Amino acid sequence: MVCIPEEPKFEKRDFLQQHIQSILDFYEPRVISPAGGYYQCFLDNGEIFDRNTRQLVGSSRFVFNYATAHRLQGVDHYFEWAQWGFKYLNEVHLQPSGHYAWLIENDNVTDGRAMAYGHAFVLLAAASCLRIGIKSAEQTLNHVWDFLEHYFWDANHQAYADERDSSLTDLNQYRGQNANMHLCEALLAAWQATSNSRYLDRAELLAKRFTVELAAQSDGLIWEHYNADWQVDFEFNRDKPNDRYKPWGFQPGHQVEWSKLLLMLNAEKPNQQWPTKARELYDRAMSIGWDSEFGGIVYGVAPDGSICAPEKYFWVHAETIATAWRLYQHTENKKYLQDYQRIWSWSWKYLVDHTYGAWYRVRKPDGSAIDDRKTPLGKADYHTLGACWDVLGSSRD
Repeated sequence: MVCIPEEPKFEKRDFLQQHIQSILDFYEPRVISPAGGYYQCFLDNGEIFDRNTRQLVGSSRFVFNYATAHRLQGVDHYFEWAQWGFKYLNEVHLQPSGHYAWLIENDNVTDGRAMAYGHAFVLLAAASCLRIGIKSAEQTLNHVWDFLEHYFWDANHQAYADERDSSLTDLNQYRGQNANMHLCEALLAAWQATSNSRYLDRAELLAKRFTVELAAQSDGLIWEHYNADWQVDFEFNRDKPNDRYKPWGFQPGHQVEWSKLLLMLNAEKPNQQWPTKARELYDRAMSIGWDSEFGGIVYGVAPDGSICAPEKYFWVHAETIATAWRLYQHTENKKYLQDYQRIWSWSWKYLVDHTYGAWYRVRKPDGSAIDDRKTPLGKADYHTLGACWDVLGSSRD
């Protein structure tokens, strides 16, 4: 039986800084691969269970982690580690065609698809590197922007398409909100790194497109899947409510993630529409997503309001923590502070690993373990680190 430490004061800076360091410490002794890039697959105890596979999202998220850790904490070797991973992105993931391959195994491309979702994280990684003085990152930012403009941007529908094959000739008919949400995040980061208004303008356009215009097709909430004409597709992956990247159902975690992005956008370019919509998305997500029996926030909710994916994912809770705090800072409404504390409290009991460090990826509805794979491809604890940094950065004191 694991002993759960007494709950700290979750809003205190000292706690957040210590928690950030505890997550970094979990990866610290083992994340760097001498052959290049980072190891990405860790069991609960920190043991590496796959030394040979590199996924684009994981490769990029670890770069973000270490670049941001260096920028905010000033630790020298985090600069070196960010450089190390950024080099791998541009020497191994980057293909002669100009796109970044999705999956590398034993230094060979085994899935060469061009994914807008993956390129969003390359953009985020590059912006993070530019902010710590890695000058080559500006070239990467420009390259990824141009690549996305040419191969993914749909000017008629004001959104990014999702996937091309490795030759870049075949554009998949599927359209999704997830890639666009993370592109909005990356564009805001690129704006902060460069002050180039094209990034802020595009982030604003995506925010309006998805949280206002497209959400109108699904009663004001953001659906995951669309057809090539950007009409809601309620049938896509109906049998896969637990799919990791394209789940069926409304995702409470994505409603609150968009809410956070709207508040970030409002901080850069104030518009009362954004905090109003942010509150609406957050409040409805908590209304449909909070598990009244076991606590915590479920993964997926069907259009009729029933729970279709009852599991509890780490990223959902981390993003909701950050959003609740931003809403509290913006509105001074104590209900958001109470949410911040109760979500932290549930996460402290069931998602934070008090033995080895970092967060468990996913738990059963009652908070018990599903498996011992803490960090499969792509996780990297970017959501948890990012949430803590976001709370620290958006606090008024």
